[in-house]
Amino acid sequence: MSADVRSTVRKVKDIEYRLLPGTARQTTDIVIERDGCVTVRPPARMTPEQVDDTVLSRRRWIYRNLAEWRDLNSTRVVREWVNGESFLYLGGAYRLLLVGEQNEPVKLRDGRFCLLRSVVDQGGKAAAHEAFRDFYITRGRVRLKQRVEHFAPRVGVQPGPLQVKELGYRWASSLSGGGLHFHWKCLMAPPKIIDYIVVHELCHLHHRDHTELFWNEVDKVLPDYRERKEWLRARGAGMDL
Repeated sequence: MSADVRSTVRKVKDIEYRLLPGTARQTTDIVIERDGCVTVRPPARMTPEQVDDTVLSRRRWIYRNLAEWRDLNSTRVVREWVNGESFLYLGGAYRLLLVGEQNEPVKLRDGRFCLLRSVVDQGGKAAAHEAFRDFYITRGRVRLKQRVEHFAPRVGVQPGPLQVKELGYRWASSLSGGGLHFHWKCLMAPPKIIDYIVVHELCHLHHRDHTELFWNEVDKVLPDYRERKEWLRARGAGMDL
């Protein structure tokens, strides 16, 4: 989940991929990102041409996983800003109720998401989306800070500042200086999946790439991480507005 802006786009035959900076590791890490982009992080000793050859050698795996990504994302939910529509929070689904008055644009009250009708009437879908995003960001700062503080000693790291923000197609990212960024959409996931995302990023403060050493660190804290990882892979597309 860690992001790196220092990348170049390459294409070998019909496979386009984003080449990330090399590392000291001995193997090449190939990942299908949430947006369907193929990212490749090779050992530092490899030339771009050697990376192309490696990508070609893994093309069947890439084709298969891209096809699976397309299947998963074909069920992406498009929500409407009308009474009765369902919205997610901490794994639960809550119906939307448009209200005439309240002291905040969005409130979770009496088992419903209450949204000021004036937000939709005056600003349309964009304003409603922004109001919900702000709700998730505000709640996320508190919950994610608590979970980071809970897990950091178990991982054995001292993380830097935490931000909840728009991260495009990444659930989270860890910075080289120890800072942690989380996508506001994480707040739609069940608590145990949020914990997986938190532990994942904390372990990246030990190991930047998805090596065996990295996953061993995750396993020490969350022995059932594979189940949580699979839940996020299979259902993440539905966590959207």
